[in-house]
Amino acid sequence: MEHGIASMLLVALGGALGGMSRYAVSSLMAYLLGNTFPWGTLLVNASGAFIAGGLLGYYGVPTTQPLWLFAIAGLLGGYTTVSSFSLQTIELWQSGQALRAALNIAATLLLGMVMVTLGWLLAKELL
Repeated sequence: MEHGIASMLLVALGGALGGMSRYAVSSLMAYLLGNTFPWGTLLVNASGAFIAGGLLGYYGVPTTQPLWLFAIAGLLGGYTTVSSFSLQTIELWQSGQALRAALNIAATLLLGMVMVTLGWLLAKELL
């Protein structure tokens, strides 16, 4: 049971740090680029995918090791966000900005796949 509590604490700590980081990055992007497009959410999801790919390339398949619990389940789980992406996309659509909504969907999916692949490839090269 003690291992379970320690694991949950690692995920909770990572999640708290990831959530605060997401808020900081999203706020900075909104300040720099405005709120007409969810640049902050796109950036956190793309950079989170890059980091996840790098960790996968360097350490291999995810396990329940403390690093994975903290970094993937916690930190990146709190940092990246499907819910904000979904909400912002619906808000764009409902406000009559169908093209921006479609662009957000395409950019998030394509950029996420590219970034996770680049992170993985970079980590493999560094090994």
